[in-house]
Amino acid sequence: TGIVAGLYCDPEAVAAMIAAGQGAQVELPVGKPAEQTPLIAAQAVAILRAAGVPAGAVQLLPGRGETVGAQLVASPGVRGVMFTGSTDVARIIARTLADRLDDDGHTIPLIAETGGQNAMVVDSSALSEQVVFDVLSSAFDSAGQRCSALRVLCVQEDNADHVLTMLRGAMRELSVGNPDRLSVDVGPVIDTEARNGIQRHIDAMRTAGHRVDQVELNGECRHGTFVAPTIIEIDHISELTREVFGPVLHVVRYARDELDALLDAINGTGYGLTFGVHTRIDETIAHVTGQVHAGNVYVNRNIVGAVVGVQPFGGECLSGTGPKAGGPLYMYRLLGTRPEGLPPALDAAAPLPQRIALPGPTGETNTYMVEPRGAVYCVAATEAGARAQWAAARLTGNHAWFADTPAAQALLATLDAEQQGQAGILADAEVDQADYHAVLFEGDGDTLRALNQRIAQRPGAILAVHGLTSDALAAGAAYVPERLLTERSISVNTAAAGGNASLMTIG
Repeated sequence: TGIVAGLYCDPEAVAAMIAAGQGAQVELPVGKPAEQTPLIAAQAVAILRAAGVPAGAVQLLPGRGETVGAQLVASPGVRGVMFTGSTDVARIIARTLADRLDDDGHTIPLIAETGGQNAMVVDSSALSEQVVFDVLSSAFDSAGQRCSALRVLCVQEDNADHVLTMLRGAMRELSVGNPDRLSVDVGPVIDTEARNGIQRHIDAMRTAGHRVDQVELNGECRHGTFVAPTIIEIDHISELTREVFGPVLHVVRYARDELDALLDAINGTGYGLTFGVHTRIDETIAHVTGQVHAGNVYVNRNIVGAVVGVQPFGGECLSGTGPKAGGPLYMYRLLGTRPEGLPPALDAAAPLPQRIALPGPTGETNTYMVEPRGAVYCVAATEAGARAQWAAARLTGNHAWFADTPAAQALLATLDAEQQGQAGILADAEVDQADYHAVLFEGDGDTLRALNQRIAQRPGAILAVHGLTSDALAAGAAYVPERLLTERSISVNTAAAGGNASLMTIG
């Protein structure tokens, strides 16, 4: 997919991309006042129209989410929703969509990309200069108003004083002001409400006794919604109860033998969007990236600025539903049915996890991978439906939890001892709290809608119900296996290694 970035892009360039069979995306500039957003978006639409995109293919309806957005989501004419924003709003959208099915009896697709309590782990082998450079861009670019922005920096206590001294000094060199000037590094946050909320968090942390370091704002920042870039030292990640969407970086120190506990705490936030690690020890890279739950993982580089086709972007758990933007599964999720002749999104016969090398600049490796989600809740009305759900779960390496129906009991009775360890019955009383990550359903539309409404009320991650009727299964329809997979993107700055780091582990 091609990207045309910036407001003042050339419509002819967009048209050329479309003619070449590429996608064209117009990105809006960050840091503009909120009242300018409709005008900027209108100009972006004008660029697409000038490039030849049909009027019916892209339309703009500016307005508040509580009014315009809510009516659009609830409209029977809307057959799919792609949303970027907060987890709370994504839940509202999911619950609204759960009240209806489309004309073919399918649930309405929701692709939600939400926020994250994004962390970076830095051990004592890391290159301090590289760490500081990458932390500055990850935490303070776009005034921290990126869903991928760094929120928590975790530094091994052996080198924490050195790294933080450098980081505080570098932060004080940041220029805050009107981002129209090239000399400015950090602009305003989106509006007064955002600024006030961020400032309340900073004040509360200072009142609680945490060390707070900030850039001193100049006089021009009195007129606007500016927040000074801020570093706050905290004792534990659990002290953060929500994402602070602005130029605020929290710092946690950890002991070398506490790494696993730290990773558990990061996973324990429930979010899983971006994550970074800085180390020159290959074993640490393998261990950390294998333990953490995040959709986009970055090694020895910053954690922002994912590129379409290079780092497919999107999270898991509280950070999004998947599939990843720029990944091979995204467009397929928007189809009600798949026309004959479309290539498969993935090789279903290949063993998991599947890994695909993606292009990137010299000195950087990028890998896209898919792996099992973990567990699937299956509701079957017939033995054929139970077998189809079991086949989909086994193909994708997931555990299958079945609703207690005669069809499920009949299937489980046919499984051998090994297979019975990969499947079981989930009592109805456990459905609202149990740990599963996808739902397969067989039955009629009314029952599907009722189940979808129930699943939408669950706490935690937003789950989609993949439903088929018994007649559709008998006619050859099948559950889509990729909906039972989790996508990961790993980007490694190989040029930041340097030295024989294995010597550091001796003794």
